[in-house]
Amino acid sequence: MGRRQSEQNSTLINRLILLLVCFASCGLVYAFLSAMLTNARSKSSSIAGFGRLVEGSDGVQNGGCCRGIENLELWGAAVKWGSEFKFNTSEGCCNACKSMCTGKDGPCLCDTWVFCGNRQACGSKFGECWLKKQKDSLHPERQEMPPGEIIGWTSGLIFGKGEGIIGLETEYGILHIKLFPDCAPHSVAYILQLLALNHCAGCQFYRAESRGQSWDSEGNHIENAGFGPPYALIQGTLEAQGTPFNKLPVEDCPTITRGSVAWIGSGPEFFISLADHSEWKHEYTVFGSVLPEDLNIAESIATLPTISDVWNNVNVTVLEKPVPLLPRRIQKSPVV
Repeated sequence: MGRRQSEQNSTLINRLILLLVCFASCGLVYAFLSAMLTNARSKSSSIAGFGRLVEGSDGVQNGGCCRGIENLELWGAAVKWGSEFKFNTSEGCCNACKSMCTGKDGPCLCDTWVFCGNRQACGSKFGECWLKKQKDSLHPERQEMPPGEIIGWTSGLIFGKGEGIIGLETEYGILHIKLFPDCAPHSVAYILQLLALNHCAGCQFYRAESRGQSWDSEGNHIENAGFGPPYALIQGTLEAQGTPFNKLPVEDCPTITRGSVAWIGSGPEFFISLADHSEWKHEYTVFGSVLPEDLNIAESIATLPTISDVWNNVNVTVLEKPVPLLPRRIQKSPVV
């Protein structure tokens, strides 16, 4: 049945009103959703930016190395509490300590970093970075753990200017050596153990080779010259008799330069280089460097009487009389 004209007009008006209400409602909903999405995008962008900042701070900002020893918790007075200071990696924690050790304002404010990086062992502590200051950086406090127990902490030392310098005492003088715990932490830990012994029976230099005609007095290789023999180094051992020696892991192996102190293989044999050796392709863990003013002592040892010998088809010169050496603490370290 058809409708009357007045009813049709009324129906049309009602439909128009309803349509306008729908449009208005849709507009309000759209505006609301747009605002919510814009706010969400803004928050998402902020979170992503924060993530990038944290990730960037984990990089090596100060150059050099940032290595530590796993399953080791060093103690000491806290200068930054890890419960409120976290990173994604141990490198970030290490660099945070380095940033407090610029050497511009006296001694380092931080010389120890402790990072909890084992998710299973750390639990809610994962990512915590504790920055600490030792009473004695050459004898750091450590948490003793039962043998075989696994903890989540990784620890490392940072030596600033004038810190972390030990002496190798010989009858020809004391070789002052700056240690590199951030590049060779296991090696430096072993050297600190030797210091605690107060003796090193059997430690000595037994091989000595001058720079010959291949390197100048600054250790630079002379153009068109060979690379030895002689090989511009003094070699010895740092194994104390009566003390078990465990092979050291390979750590940072940079290019050998004049003054580098490095292990041969996994130790305890080591050498001090009297020249730059770019021909040795990153083969040796460098754990320290002789201070420039003491290289004349190493040079004098290299001029002592020697006997020619052949080791594994390599011509070498061995000291007629080995030179005993003793690792010792240095009370006042030169600023380097």
